[in-house]
Amino acid sequence: MDTSLRGRVEAWLRYGEDLRLGPYYRSRASSRNLSSNAEEEIAIFPDSEKISPTVATTPESPVPVPMPRVPQIKSPQSSPVVPIGVGTSLFDERIEGDTLDRIRTDIGPNCTRCKLHTGRTKIVFGVGNPKADLVFVGEGPGRDEDMQGEPFVGRAGKLLTQMIEAMGLKREDVYICNVVKCRPPENRLPEKDEIATCSPFLMRQLAVIAPKVICCLGSCSAQTLLQTNQGISRFRGEWFDFRGSKLIATYHPAYLLRNPAAKSEVWKDLQKVMALLGLSPKRR
Repeated sequence: MDTSLRGRVEAWLRYGEDLRLGPYYRSRASSRNLSSNAEEEIAIFPDSEKISPTVATTPESPVPVPMPRVPQIKSPQSSPVVPIGVGTSLFDERIEGDTLDRIRTDIGPNCTRCKLHTGRTKIVFGVGNPKADLVFVGEGPGRDEDMQGEPFVGRAGKLLTQMIEAMGLKREDVYICNVVKCRPPENRLPEKDEIATCSPFLMRQLAVIAPKVICCLGSCSAQTLLQTNQGISRFRGEWFDFRGSKLIATYHPAYLLRNPAAKSEVWKDLQKVMALLGLSPKRR
């Protein structure tokens, strides 16, 4: 099964699980199918906990005998780890002739689609080269961004600018945007319903720009685009295919302000981007 088809199947199965309809795609008609079903589940969710065998044989009974499945007890606060997807969904819609201006118009100047609008000063759409080879995606605007209407202009933004210049580029050479377009209160992470409401506009932005590389800054943007709840440390610096682009995730500049020691790890990630795009680092 090719990567694209596999991703669509995984997305469909996860959708069924979310609706508690999981058993509809499993055959429970006969015990002879139990072993193959277990193998299929492990193949679809390779990062999940291994499932104990569901059949067994004995010298007296060479025919596989169903074994009772032992339920796994999990903490009420824990949630199942969702494996990393491939950036596709069965419900994606492509708009013929879409443009960044049309997306901005569709959002509107007074968007009230989610609760973030109640504390918003300005909608922060995105900025940069509309035909950029490299797009940086953050989580959401901060205080400075909310006041100016432009992403990454505060302390973290200045650090991002330094990172871009160290790669031999300028801010106007790349495109910068966020998962959500309005500032979350107290700069908290965007909530699931806010992401679900606003991220389709991000997907349209990426489809219009069609960059060679997408660099996710922080867990929120990486988890949104890769459709996973895994922590960023588990896949930071790895390459993924995303709708014709290459995607890589690294730490958010705000994290680097709190943890300067991680700058060396981010620079390694950026060097991978530079190698793919054929860039030379800025001479000091």
